[in-house]
Amino acid sequence: MSRTSFPLLAADIAAVARSLRVQLEGREHPPGHVELLNILARAVGYRNYQHFRAQACAAMRLSSEPAVPEPVDYRRVERIARHFDPNGRLIRWPGKASHQDECLWPLWAAFPATETFSEREVNAFLNERHLFGDHALLRRALCDANLLVRTPDCHVYRRVERRPSADAVALIRRLRIASA
Repeated sequence: MSRTSFPLLAADIAAVARSLRVQLEGREHPPGHVELLNILARAVGYRNYQHFRAQACAAMRLSSEPAVPEPVDYRRVERIARHFDPNGRLIRWPGKASHQDECLWPLWAAFPATETFSEREVNAFLNERHLFGDHALLRRALCDANLLVRTPDCHVYRRVERRPSADAVALIRRLRIASA
């Protein structure tokens, strides 16, 4: 009989430890196998083990993510990071289109995910994050790259939720560390 294993991921190990302590407090006997599975599942935020298992099975069925993580080209990230100052502001607009696309991701990451902005607010937001004085170029590039969407009358802008490439994630992290 083959058994499918499901990884148990916890965002905060301290919260898991507290939850386990609370659930095991005052017990006269150690929990049985199924009860222990339920305790562990509740510790990481599920109702019980069956809820955890159903979520894990659904995630496996729907997963379109590659099994192997996308590799990061750190040399490329270093080259692209040269377009930013130590505070994470864009110094110049790159000549290479591939670098331009990657330079948009840190700007995208700085926009709050669920808020809407007027054109004036977007311009002010971008002016704080670049030094070459062309917020319109950046605003259009973000919209053309489908990182921001705007209404047809250009009065309301909103960030589009997308998954950045591995290189873009590395660039965003590098700039956050440098500006911290």
